[in-house]
Amino acid sequence: MQILFVIILAVIAAVILVAVLFRSEVKAVFERDPAAKNILEVILLYSGLHAIIAYRLAHVFYLAKIPFLPRFISQVTKFFTGIEIHPGASIGKGLFIDHGMGVVIGETSIVGDNVTLFQGVTLGGTGKEKGKRHPTLGSNIVVGTGAKVLGNIKVGDGVMIGANAVVVKDIPADSTVVGVPGRVVKKEGKEIPGIRLDHTSLPDPLAQALEHLQDEINQIEGELKKHRQNLK
Repeated sequence: MQILFVIILAVIAAVILVAVLFRSEVKAVFERDPAAKNILEVILLYSGLHAIIAYRLAHVFYLAKIPFLPRFISQVTKFFTGIEIHPGASIGKGLFIDHGMGVVIGETSIVGDNVTLFQGVTLGGTGKEKGKRHPTLGSNIVVGTGAKVLGNIKVGDGVMIGANAVVVKDIPADSTVVGVPGRVVKKEGKEIPGIRLDHTSLPDPLAQALEHLQDEINQIEGELKKHRQNLK
């Protein structure tokens, strides 16, 4: 009975400690995940939050130039959460990793405040170059499921990156990016000419281009049919 009581006290103490030290990350969960029910559930069961907590600890050891231990913490965390955050990455407050399985954040990545990453997101490099080789993300950014942001590029504040997009070039602030490779379809709240947007979904530039091409083919075929009829 005493052991059970000690365990319960330890859990309560851990919940309070996390709620205080990581209040911006806990707050982000409640703000951005409608499935979040209570603080106990969030702190004990959310793997994205666990990965961030482990990263913060590993990052302290990394900055202190302690060998082996930061990467060891990172690898153990990856085993339990499916999320790999290199201890050398620089991450601001309020990061929210939704579900998180398959998320990878590279060593020289810089992530601003209030960023949301969905499962399968990669902030990665593009080669074996030394130095800064991973992306820099501003604040208030949403990166959709399976999106890849690659290389030493900059993504401005307020950007939304669509699911499965592959971003390899700098993106200006307040833009929406979709496609492979990533293409800006909305900038500063304004639609880019030639791309149709609505408020319920992100567009598919390739599908729209093919649709436009098919319309032109249908028009040409119609003109040819009229021309053949005139010759008769």
